[in-house]
Amino acid sequence: MDEGLLIIRLVFGLTMAAHGTQKLFGWFGGQGLKATGQFFESIGIRPGVWMALLGGLGEFVGGLLLASGVWMLVGCALFVVTMLVAIIKVHGKNGYWATGGGIEYNVAIIAVAVGLALTGPGAYTLF
Repeated sequence: MDEGLLIIRLVFGLTMAAHGTQKLFGWFGGQGLKATGQFFESIGIRPGVWMALLGGLGEFVGGLLLASGVWMLVGCALFVVTMLVAIIKVHGKNGYWATGGGIEYNVAIIAVAVGLALTGPGAYTLF
């Protein structure tokens, strides 16, 4: 079980951390903070750059915490809060399926985060 939790934590955590760097730094094909902030403003999330910073940090820091197994509850909470904001402000009006811009992906992230929070990091952590 510990090896399975490690694989889930590493893949999910590092993927989410990389997703955060798309918003923060424009890495991995992302738009960066300024452009993400402009997008947020265009859909009514204000102040755009500040909210993009918070969203990007939630994904980046949460991902690193999850991958390392350190302060997992904090990392999981960052994901849940970030995804709830995304559902409320962006995806909720689009239904369930991601193909229509819906909440499918956000719900999956919340489920993994809550599941890991309830299970714990397993034996393999940095500390």
